[in-house]
Amino acid sequence: MASTACFIIVSRNDIPIYEAEVGSAAKKEEAAQQHQFILHAALDIVEDLAWTTGAMFLKSVDKFNDLVVSVYVTAGHTRFMLLHDSRNEDGIKSFFQEVQELYIKILLNPLYLPGSRITSSHFDTKVRALARKYL
Repeated sequence: MASTACFIIVSRNDIPIYEAEVGSAAKKEEAAQQHQFILHAALDIVEDLAWTTGAMFLKSVDKFNDLVVSVYVTAGHTRFMLLHDSRNEDGIKSFFQEVQELYIKILLNPLYLPGSRITSSHFDTKVRALARKYL
């Protein structure tokens, strides 16, 4: 069974700093654009929920057809957003927690400017490996 998953990291200033299509379904340009649109449309909901709850993992915050948007908000208000069609909440939470560890390692790099795009191929490879493992 092919799964659809699109992962994006959005900075506290609502700027996407990392994007990846991590599902096993065939990739189409128009689907990728639709996935980005759905994720960006969910940002307002995430903003409201982030200030009303103390939880970092906000679970599913929005739905579009059979796709679900799950969100993890870091202490610095960086949002990890995943558009997916699976129902594996434990796997998604583990994915977010391990990606946060990778993100912290990026932030600790003195050559990385916080809020700028993450272009590290090592980070990309690790995120895709985590997606295969948990999603």
